[in-house]
Order: sequence, then structure tokens, then C-alpha cells
Amino acid sequence: MNYKPLINIIFLLITIVVFSQSKVKGIVVDIDGNPLPFASVIFKNTTEGTVSDENGSFYLSSPKTHTELQASYVGFDKVILRIEKQNQYFKFVLKESADQLQTVTIVTGRVPKKGNPAIALLEKVWAREKSNGLRMFPNYQYEKYEKIQFDLNNIDSSFTEQKIFKGMEFVFKQIDTSRVSGKNFLPVYINESVYNVYGKNEGNKEFVRQDLVANKNSGIGAGEGVTTYIKDLYVDYDIYDDYIRLFGKSFTSPVGKAGVNTYNYVLADSATISGKWCYNIIYYPIRKNELTFKGDMWIADTVFAVKDISMQVSKSANLNWIKEVYLERDYKVENDSVILPEKDYMMADFSLRKKKSSMGVFGKRTTYFDSYSFNNPKKESFYKEKSDVFADSIYNAGDSYWKTHRIERLDKNEQGIYSMLDTLKTVPKFKRIYNLGVILATGYVEFPNFDYGPVFSTFDYNDVEGVRIRVGGRTYFGVNDMWRLQGYTAYGFKDQRVKYGVFYKYMFDKQKRLIFGIGRRDDVEQTGAGLTTSNDVLGRSFATSGLFSSGASNLLTDVKLTNVFFSAEPVDNINFEINFAQRSLKSASPAFNLSYVDEFGNIQNETQQTELGFAIKYTPGRKIFGNGVERKNVNDNFPVFYLSYANGFGALFNSDFDYQKLQMYYKQPFYIGSIGRTTTTIEVGKTFGEASLALLNIVPGNQSFFNIQNTFGLLNYYEFVTDTYASLHLEHNFNGRILGKIPFLRKLNLREVVGVKGAYGTITQANIDRNIPAFQSLPFLNLDAKTIAPSQVYYEYNAGIDNILKVFRLDFYWRGSYLDHPNANKFGIKGSFGFTF
Repeated sequence: MNYKPLINIIFLLITIVVFSQSKVKGIVVDIDGNPLPFASVIFKNTTEGTVSDENGSFYLSSPKTHTELQASYVGFDKVILRIEKQNQYFKFVLKESADQLQTVTIVTGRVPKKGNPAIALLEKVWAREKSNGLRMFPNYQYEKYEKIQFDLNNIDSSFTEQKIFKGMEFVFKQIDTSRVSGKNFLPVYINESVYNVYGKNEGNKEFVRQDLVANKNSGIGAGEGVTTYIKDLYVDYDIYDDYIRLFGKSFTSPVGKAGVNTYNYVLADSATISGKWCYNIIYYPIRKNELTFKGDMWIADTVFAVKDISMQVSKSANLNWIKEVYLERDYKVENDSVILPEKDYMMADFSLRKKKSSMGVFGKRTTYFDSYSFNNPKKESFYKEKSDVFADSIYNAGDSYWKTHRIERLDKNEQGIYSMLDTLKTVPKFKRIYNLGVILATGYVEFPNFDYGPVFSTFDYNDVEGVRIRVGGRTYFGVNDMWRLQGYTAYGFKDQRVKYGVFYKYMFDKQKRLIFGIGRRDDVEQTGAGLTTSNDVLGRSFATSGLFSSGASNLLTDVKLTNVFFSAEPVDNINFEINFAQRSLKSASPAFNLSYVDEFGNIQNETQQTELGFAIKYTPGRKIFGNGVERKNVNDNFPVFYLSYANGFGALFNSDFDYQKLQMYYKQPFYIGSIGRTTTTIEVGKTFGEASLALLNIVPGNQSFFNIQNTFGLLNYYEFVTDTYASLHLEHNFNGRILGKIPFLRKLNLREVVGVKGAYGTITQANIDRNIPAFQSLPFLNLDAKTIAPSQVYYEYNAGIDNILKVFRLDFYWRGSYLDHPNANKFGIKGSFGFTF
């Protein structure tokens, strides 16, 4: 019997199974051995490719089987090599093309704009960007599948063989290799979602509704531990915009018009892709240390739209804690006039160090778009309705559902991830490692259905309480919790008092987000550290801490507050709230008093006040993670409009004052292209009627060593007291635009910040007379100018350096007016710590 055909068939089957994917790496050089940066490397006859880095090196992977690899470079002949095995190393040696010698020097330096065929092609893309894709259809509908995954990367034997992992060896059987970087990785978190998306284009208006149909989640930290990091992967972007916002930074888009002054573009190739003739453009940044990408794109002929594009953040970009960011967009061409999104992929390599061999975490988001429909028109009211994201069917979809609705099949390692992660969560040693990371990231210690913390508030000190110890926690069942109970208790060893705060809220209507809340607080607080009134029962200003104070921390107030509220969000990002508050306020220290003169001429040391308020908060463009009673913001580039009205009842519940208070708060961040980000904050308000000092509007000072948001860095507490005020804060962060151009500072990734703050305010004579006892006790108040005079404005300005050692910011402040106030601070230095990208 001839067994040879059978053996050949078996060998073929084994080959198909083992090599059902292609992984290659290598380098591209010229005949003299000089590396060729930004060379195009693709699997032949596909758009699956990459661009070599600054050293000519590349890595490329595909889930499909390919047999040939092609390298090309403008001014050089193409070279095609055969793929013989997995992880094969290639050395492409390219020879100069005799008929293109004129262009050899162009691609390695700055490419001129005039006569550049790549830019001429992009101009056609810009002319068509508003007339292709989903914008062309009055109505559309499609299905979206989204997978988010976190993986430990750079796993090697020195890591897996450590004693700490004894008993967890089964985990490392799930190690795989990244198709982007070639690094091995271990999955630790996975989340899958299916959505039905509906859209309507009507003139310049666009209505979009996204219904969550199914969700599956597993891994470490299904709660706060991972959601803290996951939010940056949810930010959407448009490649046709001039700038793509990632991790709070504006990266110049290679497809937007602003890219002409930022990138070199080279027309590298052309080919038939999926039956459509396409042009390949390679792009790379002109300058270093800017927020840019490198990569390539394929432009479909006739449609003149991007067919596929890959974008890799430049290694010299001013980013913290991230070694690599890779974006990929694929579109499918329906016909000569329609091109639709098909796939979106994003990968970020988070790491404490940018060293190539250092361990880190991959954060990956993969999105597929399918089942397009354009003949199902719906009324405008349909898009304003909200789907029920709490339905049990969403979170209980079985394996059969996922097999039919998973547009991208899970690979071998992903198929085993759910069982592996469920097992991993039961290993005590791993739970201890994970819990430590959660504490550092969120400040809370996780227990089943309960979080203890914030742990960083456990110990504190000020001149009134002395050493202060605090314990507290909150219920936590998940991001879709319908209710939450939070509380704390604290004790001061100097005043020998027990303080506490407790707060409960419940959402009894999921669609309109009708929420009821009630709370009580009995504590000491540094009032006068914020203009816009807050009835947050659990709030305690950073200014209250004496550990970080540049002066005495004895101007504290004893606050007893009861708060009841109802809030609703009938329309996304428009929140309405009715608030009932009853408070008792008096000085917590003999260093000053909050006394006032009542209508009978008697001095009263304590203010009793009952207040009913109404507020509207509008946050257009805000994106949210979670659907429970508490949610997290995904983005931070949205404006905030806040308007509140409060009525103080002078005869209700022994209330002391009858007044009306109107306040408005507006904050808007502006991204000014590659120049950086400006943040503008405006606050205005007026108290109609008479009130004690504890109820008036105090321009917020800052006597700490650190920056506190929306305060004035050189003002002392209670230095300016008003009943009518307006304040403006302007701050601009250049994100290293200036310092990044200085050679010996470039590698430090410093970021320059400038700002100016101003306040105007007045106070009526009636309120001055009411509060003479309190004014006389304030150490910094000038009785001859009890508030900012109507003809003048208090202002200060600052300049600072951010991102020092990636975590510290240092600001220098100068006072511009009211230099004659008692103990006026004319100059100051303040710092702040923070983990930002």
C-alpha cells in the first residue's frame, strides 16, 4: 500500500493548523547596510502591512496565511521574499532604482509640497470627505461588535518562574504574541459588547442612538480596578479631523488638512485591493517630540476616500506611561460612491518605563461594523429614547448567541481566557497582587460588594483637630448599581470629637435617571475654599488639611449639614436637581469667629439656615462609562454649564436669614491644534438680601503648598468677602511645544504652563454691618477695603513647568493687585502631583 499520499495529506493538515497565521520581523537596509526608516513592508497583494521604524526595523503579523513579503522604498526597487516559517527574520537589501534616483533624497528628509503626487491625492480626499460614508444617507442602521482586552506583556521565564507565581503556572499557558509589536502577552481582562446603532442625517444635524444588546465580561477587576484605565480606550475619533484626541492630547491627523505642515507624504505604491484600485501613501513626522504618528494609508480611486490606514504614535511624542500606541481603520468600498467603516483597532502599551524590554500592559479595543441597512427611516423622537441597559438578557446571553454575533472569532488564546480568568480570580496569591494595584489606582480596598477607603484619607492633621484618623467605605456591586451607601467616621485627638458623614442614594427610574439622595454630615471644614456652593455631604476640601499648609490651619468651620435631593436626566447630559439643605455653621477654633449681629442688635455665634435650591447642569459632548447611580466620565474635553438658584428661608426650621442666591459656573477646555490646551473657568453670582459671613461668597484663597483647582494661589482664606462676584481663570498647557525644541531639554518631556486669574466683587453696607464681629476677627481682612473695590480687580498670574519626572508640576505665582492688604503674598511657589499621560 502506498502511504505517501496519506502522509502528504496529514502533513498538509498539520501545516494549515500550525501556520494559519503569519508572523515576520526584520530590517530594511540599502546596499551599504544603512537602515531605511519608514520603508513599506506588506504581505504581497494585501493591505496588511507596516512601516519600518527610525532604525529600519519592522514586525508584522496576520491571522491569515501568507507566502510572500514585499518591501518597498521610494527611489529603490521593490524586493519580494518568500515566507518559509513562523517568526522568520528578514533582511531586505534594497537597491537604488535607476529611473528614480532623483527621489532618493526626498523620502529621507522633508518632502516638498509643490508637485507632490501624494498631497495632490489627499486634496481630492479632502474635497470628498463630507460626501462619503454614512453622511450620504438620510437614515442608516448597523450592528457593532466591540471587544476590549487588557494583557500583561513582555512575559519571560525570569518573570514566570518567580516564587510569587507558585500555584498559578496554569495561567502562563495562555501567553500569545502581539501582531503589532511581536511582544508576548498574557490576557488578564476581556469585555465583549454587541450594539445596534441607528442614525439619521438631517441637514447639518445628526442623530445617533446606540442600543446595548449583549455584554460579556471577565477578568480581574470587573469593577473599579480596570474601569479606571479602560476609559481612555472608549474615546472615539474621526481620521478626517485635523486632530485626533487621545489620552488628553491632540495628535495631528495624517488625513486632516493640518497634516500638510506636520508630515512628509510619499506616494509609495498602487495595487488592486478587494477589486478596487488603490494608492499607498507613506507618511512620517517632519519634526521630533511632537504629537504625531507614522504609518501608511491606502486611498481608494474614484471614491477618493481612505480604504485602510495604520497610525503608530511616534516614539519621541511627549507621552507618559505609554511606550506605543497603534491605531488601525479599515473601510469597505460598496461601489464608486459609497465607502463604509468595517473595522477599528486600537492598541496602547502602558508601562512605567519606555525601555523596550520592560514589562507593561496592552490595552486593546477592536470594533467591527456589519449588517448595514439604509431603508428603515425612523422618527426623530426614536433617537431621543433610551434603551434599557439594565435588562438581564443583555448580561445573560449564552455561548450560542456569541458564536453567531461575534463578527471576529476569538483566537485559541482568547477562547480559553474566560475559564482561565475565572480560575485566576480564585487564587489567593493573585488576588493579593491585584488588590495592591487597585489600592494604588483608586484609593479603595475591594471586598465583596464593599470598598474600604479612601485609604489616603486615613491620617491627617490640622491646628483644630490635631492628628485626625478617618475610616470609611461604600457599597459596590458593579458599574450598574441602582443604589449606593457611603459613610465615614473620624476622630480628632486635639478637639477630642467624633465626626461622621453618611449618604445614601437610589435611582428609581432608569430611563430618566430619577435619583433620590439623603445624607448627614457633622465635621469641620475649611469653608471659603470654593465659590460655587456645594452641598456634598461627604466632601472635604484639600485645603482643610494642615499637613500641606503654608500657614496656620485654624480658620475652620464646624459644619452640621443635612441634605435631601431629587435629580433627573430626561435628556442625555442635561441634569436637573431640587435640593433641600439644613445647616448649622460656627467657628471650630478660637482663632476667629463667624459671629454676626441679629436684627435686635445681639451678637450670635452660630448660623442656622434652611435652604431650598434648584440647579441645572449641562455637559454637552460628555461620554459616560457605566449606567448605575454613579458613573464615570470617559472624556474630559466637554464644557460644563451649571446654574443654581437657592432660597434661604428666614422663618422655617429656626432659620436665621431670608435671602436668595443665584450662581453660574462655566468651564470649557479648548484644544488649539498642536499648540496645546486652554482651560477657561468663569464663575458669577449674587446673594440678594442679608446673610452671615458663613453664607456669603468668599473669593477662594489657597494657603497650602499645592495647587487647588478654582482657587487663587496667593489669596489667604477670608481675605476677600463678597455678596456679588465674578471670577475668571485662564490656563494654557503647551504640552511641551516650546521646551521640546530645546536639544538638552527634549528628552525630559517637560511641559510649559501659563495662567492668569482675576476676580471682581462687592458687598453691601448692610452685610458689612451684619458681620462686623466676624470681620474684626479675620487676620487677613482689610477693614478699610473689606472686599474688592468696584473700580478695581484682583488678579494674579502664574507660569509653571509640568511633567517633572512625569509626576510633578511646579508653578510660580505673582500677585498683580491689592499688594497693600495685611500679610499680602506677593510671590509664591506651589506644586502638585499627578499621573497624567
